[in-house]
Amino acid sequence: MTRKTIEQHVAGSPWKRPVMSHALWIVQWLLALLFLFAGGMKLALPIEAMTKQMPLPGVFLRFIGVCEVLGAIGLILPGLLRIRQSLTPLAAAGLAIIMIGATVLTLASGVVAPALMPLVVGLLAASIAYGRWAWAPKKNFIRRVDLADLRST
Repeated sequence: MTRKTIEQHVAGSPWKRPVMSHALWIVQWLLALLFLFAGGMKLALPIEAMTKQMPLPGVFLRFIGVCEVLGAIGLILPGLLRIRQSLTPLAAAGLAIIMIGATVLTLASGVVAPALMPLVVGLLAASIAYGRWAWAPKKNFIRRVDLADLRST
């Protein structure tokens, strides 16, 4: 077997895709639960209680809470319903951006250890974004047709 056929065999291996898919689903569910809880708390708690913990405006914290809840829903629903599955990597990328902000804000307060949690969550969200983008089915993408090809037929 040549090197090229070995690589083709491994890439199309029935073992590789399900393992990666299961790992991505597990991380997606864990992140969705985490962001549902965090976003729900930002929506349920009084603004005064939240602004004591974080030096951010209350309306901005509510906005972040809404984004976290919608991102959590975006991690799970497209895959479950098999509708617009290309939205899952976008939701994960949005959550990764939120976690970058959380990491920077935590580091700006002068302590490094608490910044590890949002950093790890952000890396997990980024890995979901990359994994779902790389493994997304390409059959749903629109194929561009050149007008010259249409006229010649």
